[in-house]
Amino acid sequence: MRFLFCCEFYHPSVGGVQEVMRQVAERLVERGHEVTVATTALPDRRTRVHNGVTIEEFAVTGNLVSGLEGEVERYRSFVAGFGADAVLIKAAQQWTFDALWPVLGALSSRKIFIPCGFSRLYDPNFAAYYEQMRNVLPQIDHFIFYAEDYRDIAFVRQAGLRNFSIVPNGACEREFGDDKPRSDLRARLGVDANAFVFLSVGSLTSIKGHTETVEAFARMDTGGVPSTLIINGNKPSLATTRQPGRWQLAVQLGRHLVRNVRERGLRSTARRVWARLEGRGASDVEGQIRYWSQIATSQPGKQVVLVDLPRSDLVDAYRTADLFVFASNIEYSPLVLYEAAAAGTPFLSVPVGNAEEIARRTGAGLICPAPIDEWGFTRVAPAELAVAMQRAMEDRAKLKEMGRRGRAAWRAHFTWQRISEQYEEILRGPRAAPNA
Repeated sequence: MRFLFCCEFYHPSVGGVQEVMRQVAERLVERGHEVTVATTALPDRRTRVHNGVTIEEFAVTGNLVSGLEGEVERYRSFVAGFGADAVLIKAAQQWTFDALWPVLGALSSRKIFIPCGFSRLYDPNFAAYYEQMRNVLPQIDHFIFYAEDYRDIAFVRQAGLRNFSIVPNGACEREFGDDKPRSDLRARLGVDANAFVFLSVGSLTSIKGHTETVEAFARMDTGGVPSTLIINGNKPSLATTRQPGRWQLAVQLGRHLVRNVRERGLRSTARRVWARLEGRGASDVEGQIRYWSQIATSQPGKQVVLVDLPRSDLVDAYRTADLFVFASNIEYSPLVLYEAAAAGTPFLSVPVGNAEEIARRTGAGLICPAPIDEWGFTRVAPAELAVAMQRAMEDRAKLKEMGRRGRAAWRAHFTWQRISEQYEEILRGPRAAPNA
């Protein structure tokens, strides 16, 4: 069959959306299907065919709120004339979905949509967008959700639609399948062979929770046990991030300062601001990480390592860690939690996205309580996270059993091989009956 995948970014761009679409697309090609991906043109893309998947580039940016710019009409014409048996569109609030709103009803292909969390649902700037979406969604033949209970599936249910499937995310059996002995990664990173290792993974952006994690590490009492926090993060390029407007940045900065003063006090907040003004680190986030790292490493037995490892080494980092820590502010269904489970490593997460569901389904996770603000962002207090990290560290036997359960659950249910079979069944399925 002939499938067209539409997503804002794709290989060689790195991220959760890119990884899910790549894993599914390549496995469908292996099964004999023809798969083309319509995506943003990237200057560092060297080939238009990757592992059998054809890549069609478009110079388009934006969404219906910020404005669509570039080859919008060429994209619409391409999708309309492609002749796909099914079109799979990943994520709202970005151009590959928003640009198709005027032509969705005219497409003869089966239309599958993965809402991907509706991260801006509570943003007043997107109120009109989501009101208009109520008229768009009935034109979709089938929805795929990653979570049983989240804002996107609740929105669709409230619209009276029931033509959906729940398909989880996962981790790659080709990367995590073998029980390989751990490499010399600890030695190469200068980590004590007997140290308890915490791991945090995600882009070096303010929403990924690295700052909260390193501050919690600085605050926690390790009881004198040698402890290392590895933070693995890449610097996102401007080509793969959507920047808020100036007034939005001003509002976010004001909220951030007020929250920090309330949670950490005026003196601590002033120190953090001064550290940034001094330019510590190559970016704002790196400056915060390095500031709290200095505090942490001034304590006996504590070490912080900031790296951007090649993928093979990152898989080894998952395996060598004793506890994966995830304090992200906004997510949908984080791949990193499945990857931790696949590595046999337990995780401690804030209740972001469907992390609680992943913890329950894998048996590999602990949840640290954290409030969610009016914009839908999870904001953990570092002091609370420090307590949760400390308690987890004190029960090694429990962590080991959680890791064992998580790896077994991943093998049974959450490999990309199994998940891609579910996608194939949905893509091949008949057109859904009209919604009442």
